[in-house]
Amino acid sequence: MKEILINKKGQSMTVPKTMNQVSIREPGEPDVLFADTGKVPEVGAGEVLIKVEAAGINRPDVMQRQGNYNPPPGASQIPGLEVAGEVVLVADDVTEYKVGDKVCALVSGGGYAEYCNAPAPQVLPIPAGLSMIEAAGVPENYFTVWTNVFQRGGLQKGETILIHGGSSGIGTTAIQLAHLHGAKVITTAGSEEKCRACLELGADHAINYREVDFVNQVKEITSGKGVELILDMVGGDYIQKNITCLALEGRLVQIAFLKPALNEINLAPMMINRLTITGSTLRPRTVEQKGAIASELLESVWPLFQEGKLKVLVHQTFPLQKANEAHRLMEASTHIGKIILQVTN
Repeated sequence: MKEILINKKGQSMTVPKTMNQVSIREPGEPDVLFADTGKVPEVGAGEVLIKVEAAGINRPDVMQRQGNYNPPPGASQIPGLEVAGEVVLVADDVTEYKVGDKVCALVSGGGYAEYCNAPAPQVLPIPAGLSMIEAAGVPENYFTVWTNVFQRGGLQKGETILIHGGSSGIGTTAIQLAHLHGAKVITTAGSEEKCRACLELGADHAINYREVDFVNQVKEITSGKGVELILDMVGGDYIQKNITCLALEGRLVQIAFLKPALNEINLAPMMINRLTITGSTLRPRTVEQKGAIASELLESVWPLFQEGKLKVLVHQTFPLQKANEAHRLMEASTHIGKIILQVTN
C-alpha cells in the first residue's frame, strides 16, 4: 500500500508504508544477513527521505554484522552507511533540498534498504559525471579520508604519505586526493594486480606487503628519512612498524583495526622524533561535525569530480537481497575499489 505524503511546502511524493531491507538475524557470518520487510522510516526535523538506488558496502558494516560495532543511540539497526538516490520527502525545516533532487548521503545506518532518511547537512548532490552506482561509493570514503588525511593528519603539498590498504575504497580515495594535493604517495597492497591499480590512480610507489617488508621499502624510497604521514586501518604489529616509518615530526592516523587493537609497543621513538599518534571514528560524530566535513568536500573536492580528476572504482555490484554475498567478497579482500548494493534497477 502506498500513500501520498505532502509537506507544508506543497511538495508531494507517493511513498509506500513498507519497504524491502536487509536485517541481521544475529551476530555472525554473512548468512545472518537476510532480506526482510520493514516500515519506511519517518522523516524527522532536519532530515530528508531518500529513495535509495544504491548503497555502499564498508568494513564497519561487516563489524556490525559480527556484533563488534553497534549503531549509535537512535540510529537504524539496518546496516549501511552511505547511499545514493532521489529525495522523496523533505522536512519542513530543510531548505537545502527539494523532492526530486539526486543526492548521495552519509548516514549512521539504514543504507541497506529501499528508503533511508538522512540529516540534511550530511547530504550532498551527486558529483558531476558519476552514476548512482558510483555515487553510492563516495560518502563514507571521502568523509573519512578528508577528515583524517587533511584535517587531523594535516597533509601538505610536498610531503610523503604512506597509505595502507591502497586498493580498498578508503585507499583508492586517499591515493587520488593525496596525489592531487601535491603529496608523494607510497601505498601497500596485497598483490601485483592491486599494486598496479594503485599506481594507475596516482601512487608513486606501491609495495606488495606479501612479498617484501614495507618498512625497509619505505626507508629505501625515502633515503632513510621516513614519511610525514601514515594512514592505517590495519593495526596490530603494523603500529610499531608505522612508528618506525615516520619521519621527524611525523603523524600516524589510525582509522580502523583489522588486526588487534591491543598491543605492546615501544613509544620511545615518539618522544625522540616528536611524533603524533592520533585517530578517529566517523559514525559517532554529531550531525554538525559531519556537516562541516560535507561543506569542505563540496568546496574542495566536488569540483575535482566535475573536472574529471577523480574516479570511483566499482569492483562489483550485488542486488539488495544478496548482501550476504557482498559481505563474503568484502571479507575475502580480493576486491579493488568499492562493492555496491544495487537497491533498485
